[in-house]
Amino acid sequence: MESTKITDSKLTQAVILCGGLGSRMRPFTLKMPKPMIPCNGRPFLWHLLKNLNEKGIIRFILLTGYLSDQIKNYFKDGKEWGWQIKYSNGPIDWDTGRRIWEAKDHFDLKFILLYSDNFIPFPYSKILKFHEKHRLTLTLTACPKTPGNISVDNEGIVEFFDKNRNKKLHHVEIGYMVIEKLKLLESFEKPDCNFDDVLHRIASKKQVSAWINYDAYHSISDPERWKKTEEYLRPKKLILLDRDGVINKKAKTGEYITSWEKFEWINNTKKVLKKLSLEGFKYIVISNQAGISRGMVDQKQLIDIHKKMTTELSKDGIEILDIYYCPHHWDENCNCRKPKPGMLYKASKEHLFRLDKTLFIGDDKRDCQTAYNAGC
Repeated sequence: MESTKITDSKLTQAVILCGGLGSRMRPFTLKMPKPMIPCNGRPFLWHLLKNLNEKGIIRFILLTGYLSDQIKNYFKDGKEWGWQIKYSNGPIDWDTGRRIWEAKDHFDLKFILLYSDNFIPFPYSKILKFHEKHRLTLTLTACPKTPGNISVDNEGIVEFFDKNRNKKLHHVEIGYMVIEKLKLLESFEKPDCNFDDVLHRIASKKQVSAWINYDAYHSISDPERWKKTEEYLRPKKLILLDRDGVINKKAKTGEYITSWEKFEWINNTKKVLKKLSLEGFKYIVISNQAGISRGMVDQKQLIDIHKKMTTELSKDGIEILDIYYCPHHWDENCNCRKPKPGMLYKASKEHLFRLDKTLFIGDDKRDCQTAYNAGC
């Protein structure tokens, strides 16, 4: 398993842009700033800060503007949650670059910058390690998406940044940036600017690296996404399970379970799943099934096995929400065969749950690597 050790000192400060009008969220933002949009009884901004704090970030600077008093009255100095919060407030008409420039004296030499409307579980150690590898002005987080606003080379360097979406660009920048303060400030031509213009300038000098996030990102940029994000952030009692070796006994090496008659339960697993089900847990199965591509397992037979397996488990009150299986040969280099995390990303996207709050139970080192790769 790849080491997560960080050679540089840990970052403990995050800066969040919170001053926008939130026009696409109207009418909800007519009387509240967008970061205060409620998600499961808490402002969206609270979920952002809590997520960062769980990764070791304890100090926050909130760059506020529109209806800033609501943010300050709610969060105060952050002591209620063990946080340290400071504010840099400015007029509504200040652009994002100006807000950053005016707060510069409060920044650490290295800090994290976020937007206040995007959420990812934030694999802190992985992103920081990636940043230390390149040691450029900043490392941003990007997701595959077309049209996008950045292009990225094979080494993870941003080749081009466009503040507008472009069909020729296949990644979108979502914030969660690790920034070298002094290098950043040197890139400002003038304080009164849009931060996108600064990013464009830095990228044109090949001074921006991009850590690619393949898990889905969620936002409150419009009402439809807000509701999906609220569901995504809602705590869930969910466990991901490998199949062979966890639910049922494995076939001999080089062989596969080809029919229901060859499916043999691991009884202790059934007992534990039943006990956890009484506590409200549900399950998703994640399984490699290369026997399909090798011509040793018929896909219809596999579906029949899974149907009968879920039916039998349901009799004991054990609910399998879904089953994801990879039918590919290990030489096909697909994105779904474990230890690659594609199946887990798909499950998270379709069932709206946080992988970093979910256990994945397997029976070998490959499953451990899968969990690490997916951020479980």
